[in-house]
Amino acid sequence: MSSTAQGARARARMEVTAAIKDEARRQLAQEGAARLSLRAVARTLGMVSSALYRYFPSRDDLLTALIIDAYDSLGASAEAANEQVGDAAPLERWTAVAEAVHVWALEHPHEYALIYGSPVPGYTAPMTTVPAASRVGLLFIAIVRDAHHEGVLADAPELPDDLVAEAGRMAADLAPDLPPATVVALIAAWAELFGLVGFELFGQFNRVVEDRPPFFRHAAIRIAHGVGLR
Repeated sequence: MSSTAQGARARARMEVTAAIKDEARRQLAQEGAARLSLRAVARTLGMVSSALYRYFPSRDDLLTALIIDAYDSLGASAEAANEQVGDAAPLERWTAVAEAVHVWALEHPHEYALIYGSPVPGYTAPMTTVPAASRVGLLFIAIVRDAHHEGVLADAPELPDDLVAEAGRMAADLAPDLPPATVVALIAAWAELFGLVGFELFGQFNRVVEDRPPFFRHAAIRIAHGVGLR
């Protein structure tokens, strides 16, 4: 087979794969991840199910692809925000990244729900999702690491005795060049930030917080202070 024919087949496969994902995302928005159906996707696209299975052998394979795409899209937005502020102080970089996560979630609510909402019954995400899922967390770690190396990171609160061993394990796994107390604060900060986003996206802030962007920015800065960014 000529390289031209191979290229055409590869492009056609990419186009069909993109169409399948787009239709699956539409189903996510209308039905939710738990009701995603390969047969329904195939029917809407005018494909027989057996043809779709050549692209995604199972619903879980399609879900995994959508999850990776969502994490990568979120990660790309966060990384672009970090690059946009360039050599700014770590606190400014942290805030820019946090706000990028917030904006992305509001613009992609169903994809955010897929990766940070309720687990899909019967589905367990494979390890192939980890690199994409780690992008935002690794970026926050990098910002704090830069502050630590620049000597501008305040000490995190002292850990209680019963957390010292676990803090050491987490630091060894995630950021061995950072103090364990800082790693504990980072993990808590990550959960707090995404908890704020989830509260807004899933309606818990209704009739509680009306002007949300400045509220989120203020909260993100206070969370950064807890990590040691000043």
